[in-house]
Amino acid sequence: MNEEHPPDLRASAREMDDVGLCVLKVKADGSKKPAFAWLQYKVNRSTPAEHDQWFSGDRPAGIAVVYGAVSGNVELLEVEGHAVRDGILDELTEIMDASGLGEPWRALLDGWASESPSGGRHYRARIESGNVPGNTKLASRLAREDEYTDEERQRLREKPNAKIIRVQVETRGEGGYGIVEPSGGTVHPSGKPYLRLAGGPATIPTIDADTMDAIRDVCRMLDTLPSEERAKTAPRPKRELPAGVVRPGDDFENKADWPEIIGDDFDPVFTRGSTTYWRRKGKNRGISATTGHAKDRDRLFVFSTSTVFVAETPYDKFAAYTLLTQGSTNADAFKRAAAELRNRGFGCWPRQTHGSLVPQSTGPFTDGSSALDPDQVPDDQEAFEGGPRLRVVSTKPELDITIEADALEGALELMGDGRLSDLYKRSSGPTWVRQDDNGNPLMQQLGADNMRAYFAEHIATFQVVPDPLTQGMKKVRELFMPKTCGTILGRKDWPLPPLRGIVTSPVIRQDGTLLQAPGYDKATGLYLQPRVPLRRLQPQVTDESLKRAKEIVLDQMLADFPWAEPSDRAHFLGALLTPILRPYFYGPTPMFIITATAPSSGKSLLKDILKYAYGIAETAWPENDTELRKSITTQLYTTGQPVVVLDNLPNGFIVKSPVLSSLLTAEHWGDRVLGSTNSITMPNDRLWIVTGNGLRTGGDNGRRAMWVRLDPNCPDPDQRDGFRVGDLRPWLRANASTVVAAAVTMVRAWLADGAKPVRVRKGDYSEWASMMAGLLKYLGVEGWMADRGQNTGQDEEEQEWAAFLAAWHRKLGDSAVPAGAVIAAVPEQVPRLKNGELPSSQVLGGWLKSREGRYFSAPELDNYKPVKVWDSHKCQNLWRVEVHQGSSATGSAR
Repeated sequence: MNEEHPPDLRASAREMDDVGLCVLKVKADGSKKPAFAWLQYKVNRSTPAEHDQWFSGDRPAGIAVVYGAVSGNVELLEVEGHAVRDGILDELTEIMDASGLGEPWRALLDGWASESPSGGRHYRARIESGNVPGNTKLASRLAREDEYTDEERQRLREKPNAKIIRVQVETRGEGGYGIVEPSGGTVHPSGKPYLRLAGGPATIPTIDADTMDAIRDVCRMLDTLPSEERAKTAPRPKRELPAGVVRPGDDFENKADWPEIIGDDFDPVFTRGSTTYWRRKGKNRGISATTGHAKDRDRLFVFSTSTVFVAETPYDKFAAYTLLTQGSTNADAFKRAAAELRNRGFGCWPRQTHGSLVPQSTGPFTDGSSALDPDQVPDDQEAFEGGPRLRVVSTKPELDITIEADALEGALELMGDGRLSDLYKRSSGPTWVRQDDNGNPLMQQLGADNMRAYFAEHIATFQVVPDPLTQGMKKVRELFMPKTCGTILGRKDWPLPPLRGIVTSPVIRQDGTLLQAPGYDKATGLYLQPRVPLRRLQPQVTDESLKRAKEIVLDQMLADFPWAEPSDRAHFLGALLTPILRPYFYGPTPMFIITATAPSSGKSLLKDILKYAYGIAETAWPENDTELRKSITTQLYTTGQPVVVLDNLPNGFIVKSPVLSSLLTAEHWGDRVLGSTNSITMPNDRLWIVTGNGLRTGGDNGRRAMWVRLDPNCPDPDQRDGFRVGDLRPWLRANASTVVAAAVTMVRAWLADGAKPVRVRKGDYSEWASMMAGLLKYLGVEGWMADRGQNTGQDEEEQEWAAFLAAWHRKLGDSAVPAGAVIAAVPEQVPRLKNGELPSSQVLGGWLKSREGRYFSAPELDNYKPVKVWDSHKCQNLWRVEVHQGSSATGSAR
């Protein structure tokens, strides 16, 4: 929305008035307040005459809707922008589906949906058979520190115990109002406009009051503000007991499961993360209560008012048991309940203290972080032999797991003390680093079963039980209970070192230092598991060592490849050096496309260079975008190789995928784990490569690619001979360690020289591209990004649309015409449907809208873009072509 085409607020007011909505005018000063006193419009709907007065002329303004009875019982459900970014809509949808509210929920989402300038979502519903409640905050959370405003930081300095709260979901109901599209940017403090996402006033769904109550209850369940137990829902403060004594209520709290306690009153619907959602018996949809939602303790929280529990009040297990069995939660009821539990065997008075840990041995312990200490220089004989050093714990700690709560706390204490070998946290759980049968590194998140096996291997666990012979107590070897392992996995965090990823060669840290010690590096959270034996590197790079490194890589290994242009050699060298620099820079890297004019040109050999140096994860090109997304998630979530190759695409294949476009511009990749409801977010730190003959790009993928092209220019490329290193694969097997050392040396030399970049533009990849341009310039390698002018020929869509727009302009000049007139004027040049047929004028109009303002060019053609022109008399879009003479700057670095 711009000032040349201001929003037609009068037309919008008419649209809303036609369906019975009460409309207000809003100030265009960023305050979001009505432009006049508006209390009367809470009961009296504004009139078309007032709309004519408010929205006539060119003065900027906004438009709002008053909710409640005056607008026909319409209510607004608002999800704040930060909550949308946190993924709360997906979470709500999952709960609604599981609770039987999926159909009305989707009707709400697909009715009249808007986006606020902050990225929030606004949904409306017309309430039937009931009244619209007033404005209500349904779900909130404590603000994160990075979200604090300057005013909030000052408030905390004055009152350190103050709570800074962020509302996540709220309603605008009776007596409330909300700004709607097409209100322009001047209405909101951010300067951004309100946008329509779906439907409109005429498509507001009608939802009965009971169903809307159930939807609001589900939204309330996502509230994460801490709730204190009330005196009547928890026993009195407990006196300290002698060591080893456990009260029956505490024992019951640790051992009982919620189905045993509330199973006669509630049915479990489903579990998401650590939260279980329950429905009151006799209901067929909706959610009545949750357990496991609070961070500090597993409590029951009932939302329904039709139970014996007080609504919106937390109950621990002992309190819930007391209420259901004794009919009350007063002090006497808690005493009676405790006595019953004692008779059932709950409680403990062991003669031996529990939860004791054997003191840690003074033996050696290392996690690889000694590489950060300049005084800790590796010994001359120290080298990689068959794998990285693991974090070594010299002795097994002992842990008393007689009491499950102590077992849980003891396991977490061992994690926090660093006494569990080679265990880390990543994404959504504790993770092992291991190798597959081929020596490739894998990151395996632990489930309950393999966590139990891990504890059995690394902790000497026992229980203290009565000894009939001595009448005392004795230790009996016992494994962790699966439920305890599940409880540990259900946490949101673990006291373990974070695992950011795996690297297979020395890499450059963000501070410019070299990570070269195998194992875990505290400074970066990276785990170095070299692919090849690591050569000992000198403290300083000499001119002689740099010369030798360039000779190995450029004059030997890469010398005999049939590069189509110098840029192709430069681009492959950039790909080869990128894994070493990956932790040094921010942002994603583009996809490298290795293609050739004929088979046997050397594509597989280029891929093998990366394989022998770093290791690669190979995967076939999936059949569709859904399978591609699964493949991407699998590679990022489980494998540790820094290079992922989508190998051997069909001859002439057009690389065109919105999933791939999204991946290549994302610093982090989010998805659900296969076979699970858990969502994970992982750093997109891999080098993505595709190979094939005669490859081309389509859509946005061309701008996200770097080309490496081979052209042997001979009939039988596989018969070529006389290479400087002979057969490359045997040479790589013998010299891969030398190649890695040479690549690291080239990067270190550039860093020692000041790491000077050469500024080039490559969209989202400009930081990386400028850095690589500077590195290659330092190495004396020409051609980096010098092929920009040729790449338009590699993009199928770019060529097709450039030719179409050029023919259109030649035929119709600068005239603005309907889409149908364009089809009639140049039918042979109009892009076709997948079945080869001409598109309709409506379809072509849609294609033009999605490409409006974008320039298209092809070799020997100017730059053309489609421009939309609104015909206010006929109320339709017209289109013309605008020409920009000459080609854009290549931005090459030589």
